Amino acid sequence: MIHRRITALVVLTVMLAAPVTPAFAVSKEIIQLQTQVQELSDRMQRMQQSFDERMGVMRSLVEQSTDNVNKLAESVQNMQKSVQQQSTDSQTKIDQVSGQIQTLNDSIDELKARLAKASKQLDDIQAQQQNVVQPTQPAGSPASNAPPAGAALQAPPADVLYNNALRDYNAARYDLALSQFQDYMKYYPTTDLAGNAQFYIADMEYRSGNFEAAVADYDKVLEQFPGGNKAAAAQLKKGYALLELGRKDAGIRELNALIQRYPHSLEATQARERLRKLGASNARPASTHKTH
Repeated sequence: MIHRRITALVVLTVMLAAPVTPAFAVSKEIIQLQTQVQELSDRMQRMQQSFDERMGVMRSLVEQSTDNVNKLAESVQNMQKSVQQQSTDSQTKIDQVSGQIQTLNDSIDELKARLAKASKQLDDIQAQQQNVVQPTQPAGSPASNAPPAGAALQAPPADVLYNNALRDYNAARYDLALSQFQDYMKYYPTTDLAGNAQFYIADMEYRSGNFEAAVADYDKVLEQFPGGNKAAAAQLKKGYALLELGRKDAGIRELNALIQRYPHSLEATQARERLRKLGASNARPASTHKTH
């Protein structure tokens, strides 16, 4: 388009100059001018061709870059979805494993209680055998190891009461289980399973949404049974209960205190995940579990 305009302009100039110029000179100049115009036209054509080729290359590069950016954005979105799904799956698996470990601990505690009972029965049998060869005590003399009057009539044996309560808890009969665990703490507050019973009392209060009572009863587990196998779980659930009550700072302190005391426990892993979701992973751990 451009070289056509240049050609027309040159021809017009030549025609206007023709009357005042000799014929032979005009003919020679016209030939030279036509040659120059042709060269200029060829150059313009080559430049246009080169420009079109470069534009084509640039357009192709832009399209490729756009495709790459779109693919990268799609990959990032897929990766985010995958990470979120993995996080959800991991938390679910952690909760499942935590429940399984809790059930296993309960079974171990129950076995320990049964072994302790069997050992006591053996001791009683041995004592009875010794009494056979010893003089009978005078009538009216008090028995040194006799249980409190009426105690055996008020509650079933400790292992029976605990196992019944645990069975009802696992069957989600929480009202009945709560009553039985409370009876267990009333009659057998110093046994090996007392800390577990106190934990389940707090846990059922947590499940029912009574978070204030749950915090108080989780504290009993931590204070009265600090070496029990429910101490870490009690501190974790206490932190959760404080968060449910809107006491975020106290809940964060409790979870960090748990991580400090039991850094390699499953409960510490759950506490770290909860802190991460709260954006409080770098919060300072508390120096004590007591929350006022």
